[in-house]
Amino acid sequence: MMILVTQKKIMSSGDGQQSQALTKPSFSEVQASALVESVFGLKVSKIQPLPSYDDQNFHVCIARTKVTTDGPNEYVLKISNTESSKTPDLIEVQSHIIMFLRAAGFPTASVCRTKGDNITSLVSVDSGSEVKSYLVRLLTYLPGRPIAEIPIGPQLLYEIGKLAAKLDKTLETGVTRHRTVQASCSGFSCCGAQARGHQTSVAAARGLRSWGSQALEHRRDSYGQRAELLHGVWDLPGSGIQLERPALKFHHPKLSSLHRENFIWNLKSVPLLEKYLFALGQNRNREIVEQVIQLFKDEVMTSLGHFRECIIHGDLNDHNILIESSKSAFGDAVYQVSGILDFDDMSYGYYVFEVAITIMYMMIESKTPIQVGGHVLAGFESVVPLTPVERGALFLLVCSRFCQSLVLAAYSCQLYPENEEYLMITAKTGWKHLQQMFDMGQRAVEEIWFETAKSYESGISM
Repeated sequence: MMILVTQKKIMSSGDGQQSQALTKPSFSEVQASALVESVFGLKVSKIQPLPSYDDQNFHVCIARTKVTTDGPNEYVLKISNTESSKTPDLIEVQSHIIMFLRAAGFPTASVCRTKGDNITSLVSVDSGSEVKSYLVRLLTYLPGRPIAEIPIGPQLLYEIGKLAAKLDKTLETGVTRHRTVQASCSGFSCCGAQARGHQTSVAAARGLRSWGSQALEHRRDSYGQRAELLHGVWDLPGSGIQLERPALKFHHPKLSSLHRENFIWNLKSVPLLEKYLFALGQNRNREIVEQVIQLFKDEVMTSLGHFRECIIHGDLNDHNILIESSKSAFGDAVYQVSGILDFDDMSYGYYVFEVAITIMYMMIESKTPIQVGGHVLAGFESVVPLTPVERGALFLLVCSRFCQSLVLAAYSCQLYPENEEYLMITAKTGWKHLQQMFDMGQRAVEEIWFETAKSYESGISM
């Protein structure tokens, strides 16, 4: 098998549609090591495969040389499947979002650039009978354990819900427009008034403050895209007044690639599951899924116009969130999130989609799965309170995500039986949880969730 590496950035675009004909990469460890060295210029000392769904990932340790004396020692080599590799614009945007979130303080990876100073490289593999192309990236390896490996208590569930909302809130500026005010360390310009150094007038300062979070500063960041700054604190010398200083705003010329209407993992695509139901056979599981799909069509699809849009991660599952532990003053283990992984399902969506997806995945390993939703919801709503319409759809959206995960896992197992252990992680408990929710009914489950979330308002969580 001959590997041809194309170093120049790919400029074509795709619609993000899932294809049944995608080819999962099957690079050997030797071939993956050769990629790291030829594309990224790093000498590999150790490499081993990591579990993945339909892409291929490797944990890479590099050997120090005279050229590479600084920087991380561990990376993740990501090789996209053939279909994802046809949407380089999307992968580029996702990579820039990862870098943007890291700059904003989130525990995401750093993206390593190629020798040609790009963030992806196209690799063509000639097997003799055909040539297939794969996009490759190299990200820094993040420390920590997947939260699937530890018992998750109410406080950690709350923090994960809060994290999901903060992530979406940070990216919401990519889908909204703000009036622009130029600002710099040497001066401000706002509403026709200028404030410079120690001669700032209180009137001008108050005028600028009245703009609040709409005061912006344009700059070029290390990831090459324009960022606009919102929030924080500005000190106006000599005025005795502090102003809100902005936080990063994400912009990218290819942001529209996140509109993934036919992407099978988009929660809005639940009706597309009908074409995969054959993988379930004829049983009660299939009957539940069919009912959920019909309810989704009748109740969710007709309510989409009432949901608030945003960019969502879309896959905050218990293997995509890493945690590290420390000891509290009382000797108890205290956990905090140390890594957010896998932005491949990122798309335009809705706030309520993000919290529903997060609730569903946090239920998977829980011994009290029905109680999980209230704690995650409380954390999420501490940042982004849901509207009554969004709350009313939450139960069905959680059920719908269970159906997506379970149906597509069953289908994928038929395609990749050798990857069954990883593909069926959700199925080990997922069917049981979905059936329990369905048997209890929406009103009973909502009562538990909403009462639990409400208890946080009084400072006493259930």
